[in-house]
Amino acid sequence: MVRVLIPSGALGLGYDRAALQRGLTMAPDIIAIDGGSTDSGPFYLGTGSSKYSRNSTKAEWRDLMQARAAAGVPLVIGTAGTCGADDAVDWLVDITRELASELGQSLKLAVLKSGQDPTKIAQLGPDRVTPLAPSGQMEPDIAASCTNIVALAGAEQVNAALATGADIVIAGRTTDTAIIAALPLARGCHPGGAWHGAKIGECGALATTNPNSGTILIEFDDVGFTITPMGDQARATPHTVSAHMLYENSDPFVLYEPGGHLDVAGAIYTAVDDKSTRVEGSIWVPSGRYTVKLEGARCVGFQTVSLVLVRDPRYVAHIHEWCDDIVAKCTAKAQARIKGHFQIELRVIGADATLGALDTGVQKGSELGVLGIVTAESDALSKDVAKMLNPYLLHHPLTEEEEMPTFAFPFSPPELSRGALYEFCLNHVMQLDHPMDAFRLTVEDLTP
Repeated sequence: MVRVLIPSGALGLGYDRAALQRGLTMAPDIIAIDGGSTDSGPFYLGTGSSKYSRNSTKAEWRDLMQARAAAGVPLVIGTAGTCGADDAVDWLVDITRELASELGQSLKLAVLKSGQDPTKIAQLGPDRVTPLAPSGQMEPDIAASCTNIVALAGAEQVNAALATGADIVIAGRTTDTAIIAALPLARGCHPGGAWHGAKIGECGALATTNPNSGTILIEFDDVGFTITPMGDQARATPHTVSAHMLYENSDPFVLYEPGGHLDVAGAIYTAVDDKSTRVEGSIWVPSGRYTVKLEGARCVGFQTVSLVLVRDPRYVAHIHEWCDDIVAKCTAKAQARIKGHFQIELRVIGADATLGALDTGVQKGSELGVLGIVTAESDALSKDVAKMLNPYLLHHPLTEEEEMPTFAFPFSPPELSRGALYEFCLNHVMQLDHPMDAFRLTVEDLTP
């Protein structure tokens, strides 16, 4: 049996300290936590930075380093620094060195990096890089323009890091499940159960009745797994556990990972008691080739945003006419006066800013916010066009014959530069001859 203690869905989100202490009393074999994902958009991969506060991350990592020392087991994190890019990994490594010194801990640190050279990736042919639906074949010029590309490590790469005897493993981009499934697989637990339990545990207590409690313990064996939340009021029921296969997954029965896929169509979920659920019957199906997913982000322009508040009932009622007229007139003026590519967009907050034309049940309140977004090929151009947009947002009338209105800017100046704008541009898998071919593993000894 292998016990995996999962403190939280991600480092930086927070967790119940009492629940973590409860988990330590269960004698875990490893502590595993995710460091991030693509949920927050391409900026973090594009810049190789973390979305979480350094101070918050350090405080939580401190607790986990102390928990690891107390339990005498490895601590592993995947997708370090939100995105798993090499710079984000280095960021967490620096924090770890600081804490080792502050806590007086001597430990072995394994660092697994998954960053790829965009130029080399761009040179790979369709026999090596294939698209995932609905993407087409990889375009070399787009791949080469990426500021960061990462390959998603699986259990094999995480186990290579654990095999060094490391006390702490800091991994770049990994699949969410790999850091949990790795040790159970290495110790001969049921492969279907290992991958299925890892999927259920990837977000900590999200698969329980109290998602905010964070900490769970999963026990893996040669038949399946049992999940037990450590939160005082949290329960893992057959319903909450089985439902998690729907989370971030297009198929509720199949999950693809490096080297194969998980099939849970025959899984049986049974309540052990009022707190724990047992799962058996999951199947791991190896594939004929070993592939890893590629994620890439690139800079596609620069943005400046403005916000204006509209309360006049007539303008609220005709807000889209007002916005369309502003976009048309400001675009024409800017095109006549400025060279360069740009786009002006107005989103109506409080009406349909989230779904746009797809929102068929729009209900407007007495006040609306209009968010002006200027995207351009340079930062200077985006700021210049945004300043041209300023008087329209402040005073533009619905008709030429009426008095000039005045709307409200919540701050001055109203233009806020967002800087570089990034987009995800790779949705492909890369075939490897050996699981470690796309990854780099280093080990260092930290002393106080």
